[in-house]
Amino acid sequence: MNKAELVSKIAEDAGITKTQANEALDSFVSAVTKTLKGGGKVTLVGFGTFSVSKRAARTGRNPQTGQPIKIKAKKVARFKAGKELSSKI
Repeated sequence: MNKAELVSKIAEDAGITKTQANEALDSFVSAVTKTLKGGGKVTLVGFGTFSVSKRAARTGRNPQTGQPIKIKAKKVARFKAGKELSSKI
């Protein structure tokens, strides 16, 4: 499912226009992004938790040459599905 299909489904289920559904989805994504950027986490009971995880710096290999390369440490977004969502899948 892509964003347009999700917006259509939200609009249909909530009885609102696609424009309103798109604004609501954009607002949700923006709020989650700002919270994660600030180091927090977003928990939706029954759905799951969005959080930030740190990946340590490590040494990798260039697959073409086999030469070792340094991979910088970075923060990554994570999602852990809640119990209710996991049981429905």
